[in-house]
Amino acid sequence: MLKGKTALVTGSTSGIGLGLAKALAQQGANIVLNGFGDVEGPKAEVAALGVKVAYHGADMSKPVEIEAMMKYAAAQFGRVDILVNNAGIQHVARIENFPIERWDAIIAINLNSAFHATRLALPAMQKANWGRIINVASVHGLVASAEKSAYVTAKHGLVGFTKVTALENATTGVTCNAICPGWVLTPLVQKQVDAKAATGGISNEAATRQLLGEKEPSLQFTTPEELGALALFFCSPAGNNVRGVAWNMDGGWAAQ
Repeated sequence: MLKGKTALVTGSTSGIGLGLAKALAQQGANIVLNGFGDVEGPKAEVAALGVKVAYHGADMSKPVEIEAMMKYAAAQFGRVDILVNNAGIQHVARIENFPIERWDAIIAINLNSAFHATRLALPAMQKANWGRIINVASVHGLVASAEKSAYVTAKHGLVGFTKVTALENATTGVTCNAICPGWVLTPLVQKQVDAKAATGGISNEAATRQLLGEKEPSLQFTTPEELGALALFFCSPAGNNVRGVAWNMDGGWAAQ
């Protein structure tokens, strides 16, 4: 379905981002990865799917590095057809105790980076009259939780930015939508479950129910593969007129 297209996924060396990159690669898209930590492992995983894969280590808090990444992607593959703004960080604290530098970093990486990558990707998409911008927001782009002021602010902003981007391109072949996951089973979250089980002397299953029970009525995680399937829907012909939605995959979290 996506053979000949190029997808750039920010924050894609692990977790949700890597899952989205692999889903797009399975449909034939060449991939530009971005992120920290192990690079060769994720590159090999994507390359094993039979597509070309490149990597750029841009710090998503720095506009100059984002611009360099976008130029690199264009030099490698011609243009970015699918932009997935996934990079994000988190910090938890009450507002009066929230470190200023952590607030600034979360807004820069979780929100500002999507603006910078999008503004740089749009001209080529508009010229080709085809493009897909997928913003990985969060259920926290729809509802709030205490002690997550910066994250909730950034994700609400990302949902708003999604709508504006969609409206400005509504008569073109360029669409923009947001995915809003609840709890997603990534290696990092699995470690939290394992730690909760060990600390409480309970089973892994009980620890999972504890973690999910407060917020997610389905009592089950969303998986990166499920998020990838939704991204593919947005990229498919069936998604041609899906514009400006914030699609929550949250087990009923926001329905409460």
